[in-house]
Amino acid sequence: MAGSRNFGKSFVLILIILILVLGGLLWFDYLGILHVKSVFSPVYKLFGKTPQSSVTATQSNPLVSNLDEDRLNKQKEAIDIRMEELDKRESDLELAEKQNEQIALELSEREKNQEEREKTFNLTLKKYDDKEVNIEQIANNLNGMRPEAAVSILVAMDDQVVIDVLRKVEEMAAERGTMSMGSYWLSLMPSDRAAEIQRKMLSKPETLE
Repeated sequence: MAGSRNFGKSFVLILIILILVLGGLLWFDYLGILHVKSVFSPVYKLFGKTPQSSVTATQSNPLVSNLDEDRLNKQKEAIDIRMEELDKRESDLELAEKQNEQIALELSEREKNQEEREKTFNLTLKKYDDKEVNIEQIANNLNGMRPEAAVSILVAMDDQVVIDVLRKVEEMAAERGTMSMGSYWLSLMPSDRAAEIQRKMLSKPETLE
């Protein structure tokens, strides 16, 4: 009689333990800690129930879904901010490039103008040097001629050329310490032409033209 009571108590305890274990497993499965619904699927089917899959459980969990959505929204927001920064940087680079192009154009224009000025100056200097060479050559040639021949050549020249030659002759004579033939040549010229040349020499400074 005592043995029957002990057996009954043991059976009840074992049954309670099994119920607790099964209930714990189902609870852990619900929490997502364990996945045991496939093990109990025959029991669900016996009662006409369909075990809920882990995918369905996840989809039905609003907290996890909201966290994923918030994470995606933050990532999208960060991407949008980065795109705005890149667009602004690209716009700044384009503006800086345009400014550099404008500066380069201005520098090119200045360089071109400077080259034109240098070219004009060099041409003027060359023209002056060429004229100086020519005037000096004429003066040397006239100094080596008879005065009458030199005067006939001077009379055929323009007044300004005659003036330049006479001045060069005086300059060369001063450098050599000799007498200038300029005054004597003027005395041999027609009086009106000599007077005009002297008047221009007094009224005009030395010129390149």
